[in-house]
Amino acid sequence: MAVTSIDIDPIELKQAKQLAGTTSNRETVDLALRTLIAVRRQPAAVERIIGRRFTPDQIDAPTIAPAADTARP
Repeated sequence: MAVTSIDIDPIELKQAKQLAGTTSNRETVDLALRTLIAVRRQPAAVERIIGRRFTPDQIDAPTIAPAADTARP
């Protein structure tokens, strides 16, 4: 992984850490970058979903219930 040195406003970083619930600067910046990428990719994903065409056998396919979550008490 590349090491990059940047100047970040300490007040904004503190606010971001509080909002994100992160404890380190690195974790906060990593989360911010992943969030930005996801948000910017959302419109394209929505357009792909909207543009999807289904065949009749896909539309009439039976519904399969999700497996019970055994990890929860």
